[in-house]
Amino acid sequence: MKAVPERWEPAPVSFLPADSKEIMPMNRIALSFTNKTILAPMVRVGTLPMRLLALDYGADIVYCEELIDIKMLQCKRVVNEILGTVDFVAPNERVVFRTCEREKDRVVFQMGTADAERALAVAKLVEDDVAGIDVNMGCPKEYSTKGGMGAALLSDPDRIESILTTLINGVSKPVTCKIRILSSDEETLRLVKRIEQAGVAAIAVHGRKKEERPQHPVHCDVIKAISEAVSIPVIANGGSHDFVKAYSDLRIFQEATSASSVMVARAAMWNPSVFRKEGLLPLKDVMQEYIKYAVRYDNHYTNTKYCLCQMLREQLENAQGKKLHAAQSLQEICEVFDMSSFFQEASDLLEKKKVSLQVKSPNNDDHTEDTDVIKMAVRFDKREYPPQITPKMYLLEWCRKEKLIQPVYETIERPRDRLFGSVVTVAGQKYSSTLWEKSKKLAEQAAAIACLRTLGLPEGKRDENTNHALLNKRKRPDRELLNCDEHRDSFAVDAVCKKPHFLPKESLCHSS
Repeated sequence: MKAVPERWEPAPVSFLPADSKEIMPMNRIALSFTNKTILAPMVRVGTLPMRLLALDYGADIVYCEELIDIKMLQCKRVVNEILGTVDFVAPNERVVFRTCEREKDRVVFQMGTADAERALAVAKLVEDDVAGIDVNMGCPKEYSTKGGMGAALLSDPDRIESILTTLINGVSKPVTCKIRILSSDEETLRLVKRIEQAGVAAIAVHGRKKEERPQHPVHCDVIKAISEAVSIPVIANGGSHDFVKAYSDLRIFQEATSASSVMVARAAMWNPSVFRKEGLLPLKDVMQEYIKYAVRYDNHYTNTKYCLCQMLREQLENAQGKKLHAAQSLQEICEVFDMSSFFQEASDLLEKKKVSLQVKSPNNDDHTEDTDVIKMAVRFDKREYPPQITPKMYLLEWCRKEKLIQPVYETIERPRDRLFGSVVTVAGQKYSSTLWEKSKKLAEQAAAIACLRTLGLPEGKRDENTNHALLNKRKRPDRELLNCDEHRDSFAVDAVCKKPHFLPKESLCHSS
C-alpha cells in the first residue's frame, strides 16, 4: 500500500555561502538569496508543516510545492482565523495552498504553467501572501509535460520568454524559474542567457537532463558553466543522491558547481534537520516536531503519512512503519508515534478557538438568530464519512421515505469574512449550525447534520452501524468513475474528470 500517488516527489533546498552573488532588486522588491538556505519542495511535498520545520532548522527561504495554474485559478482566498492561515480553497473544498504570517516574507510560490496570461492571473492571486514567484520548467513527469508544462517548456524558448516577461512586468514580487540542462552545453547556455535577459531574479538548475533520474550522476560541470556564464544568481539542484547528506555537504556541492546556492530535495525530505549547522538531529525528534505542525495546521493525513514514510525509509518494514502505513487519520498517526495526548490537547485548543470566534462574532448578520431555528454547533468533516456518503443525502432519503417535501436550504455569505451559513427547513421546522463555514457546500452539510442529530437519525458516518444500500442504489452507474478524489494530486485527474472552469477575472485579484 502506498501513502500517496507515485508522482508525488520530494522537496529541493538551497544554501548560499557568505560570498555568493546577490539578487538585483526586481520590480521594486528585492529577494536576496545571500546567506540563505532554500527549501524548494517540487511536487506536492512542501506543504506548510514541512516548510515551517525547515525554517526551524535554519532554512531562510522556502518554496511551496509546485501548483498547477489551472487548479489555482479555481481557488478562492480564505482567511482561516482558527488556524491563523491564509488558504486557497478549490471548489471541492480542498485546500490547494496554505500559508501563514511567519513565512510570508520567506515563501516563494512555485507554479506549473504553459500559458503567460494564466501564470499572471495566478501570480496576482497570491502575490500579497508570498515573497516571490517561481516557474517550474524542470519537472520531467508526464502529468506535467503532457500539458506543455515543466520540462516540456525547455524546447520552447519563445514561450518561456513570454511567461517570464509577462510575470516580471505584471507583479511586484521577484520572479525566478527552475530548469533542467539540455542535450548539449551550447543549447543550455543559450537558454539560460535568454532567461537572464528576460529579467529573472535568479535561476535554479537541476543538473540532469529531462530523461535522467536521481540515480544518474548530476552534471556539476554544466551547472558550473552556467554559473560562470550569467551574472544572476544560479541555484544548483540535484545533489541529494551524490553529495548532500549533512549541512557540511551543502558547501561541497556549492563549490563543485560555483553556484550561488544549492537546492536539494530528497536530503531535506529524509531529514529536514540537514539545515542545522550543528548537525543532524535524531530522526525520532524530527518526526515528532513535524507531526506537531501537521496537527496544528490540519495537514491532510495522506500527505503527512507520505512525508513520514520518506523520513523512515529503510525502517518502513518494522513494526512502527507498518502501523504508519495502516493509519487513516492524523489521530491514528499520532497514536503510532505515542503522541495521542498531544493530539487531544491540540484538538481541544482548536475547538476552543472555534467557539471563541463564534462568541466574538457580532450577531446582527447571523441567520441563526431566528427564534424558530433549532441550532447546534456542528461541522461537516468529509474524512468522517465513507466515499460518496453525506448528511444531505441521508436527510433527503429520510424525507422521501416519510413522504415529506424535500429539504430546502437557505444559504448566505457573510460579507466581512466571506464565510457561509445555511438554514435547512424540514417539515416546517428550521435547523442550522451556529458555526460559519468557508463554502456553501460545507454550510449546507452542517445544517443537515444539525437536523439529523436533532431528530435522532443516522447521518452516514463511518462509525455508525448503517446500511448504505439505498443510497448506493440511487447513484448513477458511472458516478464512481467520474468522481475525483479530492485529496489526490489532481492536474491529470481533473483533465479527465471535468473541464477546468475559471473564476471571474475580478475574483482572481481579490486579496481581502
